[in-house]
Formats: sequence, structure tokens, C-alpha cells
Amino acid sequence: MKISTYHSYDDLPLFLNAELVAKTLGISISSAYELMHEASFPTLRVGNRIVVPKEKFVEWVMRSTKGGDDR
Repeated sequence: MKISTYHSYDDLPLFLNAELVAKTLGISISSAYELMHEASFPTLRVGNRIVVPKEKFVEWVMRSTKGGDDR
């Protein structure tokens, strides 16, 4: 497993590309590309680029982990 290079959501830029998604989640870039092509993942197309708005990414993480609550 790769280790995230980010320690806070505040450290992230406004838009994340596949490389930043991979680094943030601690996954491979190919896994990040797969994730970014899932319908439930909040992406935005800008020309040929696919990016993820930071706020939507944080919301997705919270929903996917139920807010980090282990209950």
C-alpha cells in the first residue's frame, strides 16, 4: 500500500487530477483512473482532462467512509 503524501484536506489544491487522487488515497495511479471513471465518483471534465473538485472529493470520502465513524 502506498502512503498518502497529504496530511490534511486543507493541503489539497482546488482540483485534483488522477495523480493527486492516487497520492491522496495512497493508491496506484491506475486505480485512481479506474475510480475516476466510476459513476459515483465526482469528476468534472475540462476539455480532455478529468479533475475532481476538492470539496466534492472530501464529500465523497466522508460518504464512502461514513464520516470515518466505525459504528
